[in-house]
Amino acid sequence: MVISLTEFVWNAELAYVVGLMTTDGTPSPDGRHLTFTSKDSNQIELVKELPGLGNTITTNTSTFNPGQTYWRIQFGNLALYRWFVAIGLMSNKSKVLEAIDVPDSFFFDFLRGHLDGDGTIRAYNDPVYPNSRRLYTVFYAASRLHLEWLQSTTRRLINIEGRIAPGARIWRLTFAKATSLKLLPCLYYEPNPPCLERKKARFAEFLNL
Repeated sequence: MVISLTEFVWNAELAYVVGLMTTDGTPSPDGRHLTFTSKDSNQIELVKELPGLGNTITTNTSTFNPGQTYWRIQFGNLALYRWFVAIGLMSNKSKVLEAIDVPDSFFFDFLRGHLDGDGTIRAYNDPVYPNSRRLYTVFYAASRLHLEWLQSTTRRLINIEGRIAPGARIWRLTFAKATSLKLLPCLYYEPNPPCLERKKARFAEFLNL
């Protein structure tokens, strides 16, 4: 089935998948294929269903972690490939990725996918003040420019400030407790959005304690 570029209309589910593809997907240098890899089979199923292409899902074993199985799906669709490239993705993107052309109205759906792909929510008791709870939302990327775009967009849309710092091999954008409490409700704005349940559950547990 051939899909034209005009058939790709932004919605919440597609924006979420773009977030996943930004972190764990890649356009192939061959100019046609898109590959998405994940440890979570539910993410793979969602990525598969949205474009409606019915491609085959396979499994790979990590060379770095032989005990870990990764799910993988590949799309060989020229229109889909061109659409992802047009919005800002490219092959070998890790260190050169910048902004993604996602509408403001779907930015937080995109960001939820980004969090599920390469991010974390940390909630724990303060070691000094046991009655106080810490909360951090962290996004990781090899490209500082990409995190600067995430930082500036969240600042523009909801007036919060994340902090960018270098890690061992990647950069991280961190939102502390006060800013996470403004950010995460924008990501989980409805009861059952497409997401990794274990990450949403960390935020829900924090709110309920």
